[in-house]
Amino acid sequence: MNAKVENQIAKAGLWLVGCFILGLLAAFLGYILYKGLPVLNFHFIFGKSSDIMAGGGVGSQLFNSFYMLFLSMAVSIPLALGAGIYLAEYARENRLTKCIRLSVESLATVPSIVLGLFGMIIFVNQMHLGFSILGGSLTLVLLNLPMLVRVTEESIRTVPHDYEEASLALGATKLQTIFKVILPSAMPGIITGITLTAGRALGETAILIFTAGTTVSRFMYDTDVMAGGETLAVHLWYLLSAGLVPDRDTIANGIGALLILTILVFNFLLVLPLKYFQRHSVGR
Repeated sequence: MNAKVENQIAKAGLWLVGCFILGLLAAFLGYILYKGLPVLNFHFIFGKSSDIMAGGGVGSQLFNSFYMLFLSMAVSIPLALGAGIYLAEYARENRLTKCIRLSVESLATVPSIVLGLFGMIIFVNQMHLGFSILGGSLTLVLLNLPMLVRVTEESIRTVPHDYEEASLALGATKLQTIFKVILPSAMPGIITGITLTAGRALGETAILIFTAGTTVSRFMYDTDVMAGGETLAVHLWYLLSAGLVPDRDTIANGIGALLILTILVFNFLLVLPLKYFQRHSVGR
């Protein structure tokens, strides 16, 4: 068998594996959307949920999902950017930096339920925050930071060193070089990391069950950070495990479809600035 035939066989095998994975994903998403799309309407998406009566909505849970995502990312992104910049641009290769990287990577491998128990002990019990949006958001920060820090550091390291040398040669300071040259060039990778982290946080359940609780405020779209913080994913788990509403299966199907559509739309909105930075970098 010559090299050309081997190459064709390998190519066909890779195509077969790729098509199988895409087909499996399409079947999975298609089934969930087939079951859930008929449930979606204005009342379901923006209406108030019910614990007993049929026909409730998920408006408060949808709001809490994005509210906690916003609060957690507002804390995570600045911390991750600062840590990534420090590790890539300022830190020397010594035991301290190796210890920091090892700690970050170890934190990334911790199961989410362990982070949830940690958040319950620290934020719910020790800091007396109770089951609240604030407690859930602070615990989500622990989930977000490891991936964001590593992605930020690696994205900065992929920027050609010539960019930094040219900027410094033109008289720019180290700080100006980082914020005006290095970060814009590394932004596509950083935005990709933010997209992946945000999608994971939107679908998180274990952490929020132990810290944000399984209840919502009696007021729709309540911005009080001390209110109950049940999200879409947590509401889905609660319905199928202990829900009393007679149409819980229907609501669960709708939540599944809404979660998928929400994550797809959210990722699409974050991809737009990614395309902008990529085009800007090529044009420059």
